[in-house]
Amino acid sequence: MKKVLIPIGILVLIGIFVYSKAVGVYNTFVQTEESVNGQWAEVETQYQRRADLIPNLVNTVKGYADFEQETLTGVIEARAKATSITLQADDLSPENIARFQDAQDQLSGSLSRLLVAVERYPDLKANQNFLELQAQLEGTENRIAVARRNFNQSVQGYNANLRTFPNNIFAGWYGFERKGYFEAAAGAENAPTVEF
Repeated sequence: MKKVLIPIGILVLIGIFVYSKAVGVYNTFVQTEESVNGQWAEVETQYQRRADLIPNLVNTVKGYADFEQETLTGVIEARAKATSITLQADDLSPENIARFQDAQDQLSGSLSRLLVAVERYPDLKANQNFLELQAQLEGTENRIAVARRNFNQSVQGYNANLRTFPNNIFAGWYGFERKGYFEAAAGAENAPTVEF
């Protein structure tokens, strides 16, 4: 009888160990995924803040009748495209992140062109409302950079946890997949040329 109980006891202990490990790994995946989701929400919040500031900025600039209409139209269209792309926290694949980032980069480019064009209008540059909106936009761009960095750090921890052994085995069983990162825009590695 004792000879039968020893192998059964060993199997029960192994079963308890595997079960405990599986539950612990699953819970860790859930916690790190929720951290990624929280960071993603912060990124969306900052991009929404920027999108909300743009109509006020455009309306302030529109007040100057001779301002380039093409530049304003470009900003409005880029904002519409950027806000039309919504990405859920459970679908943060590298491809979807790249698509979202592309739309946001187009909006950033349009805003840059707008701010460069404003340089030709001294009255507009002196307008207090415009200066306040420009300062808010600059602050929001900084917040976006911080939120993106925090998101990437969170994704890095999540992906590293997912890819380590034996977690990678459990990740496949539970259906957890790698998340995408924000990456620098194309050409960001080249410093801008300044000419006087």
